[in-house]
Amino acid sequence: MTTETVAVADAAVSAGAVQGAAHAANQKKILNRLRRAQGQLGAVIAAVESGGSCKDVVTQLAAVSSALDKAGFVIVSTAMRDCIDNPDTPNALTVDELEKLFLTLA
Repeated sequence: MTTETVAVADAAVSAGAVQGAAHAANQKKILNRLRRAQGQLGAVIAAVESGGSCKDVVTQLAAVSSALDKAGFVIVSTAMRDCIDNPDTPNALTVDELEKLFLTLA
C-alpha cells in the first residue's frame, strides 16, 4: 500500500466516524423528542382522567403534537442528508419519496 492509499483510507474511515457520530447524535435528538412527547401525552391523559380544564388539555396536546412534528422533521432531514451523502446505498430514498415523507408531516 502506498502512503497516498493509506491517507485516502484514513480519510474515509474518519469521514465514516464523523457520519456515524452525527447519526448517533441525531438518533439521540429524535429519542429525546419522542420521550418528551411521551411524557406530555401522559400529562394529557392524566388531565383528561382527572377532569382537567379544556385549556390545560389542549395546551398539553399541542405540546405533544409539536414534539412529534419536530421528531418527524429530524428523521426526514436525516434521511435527506443520508441520501445526499450516500446516494447508492440500498435503502436510499428517491427525491419523490423524501418529498412525500416531508409533506406527510406538513
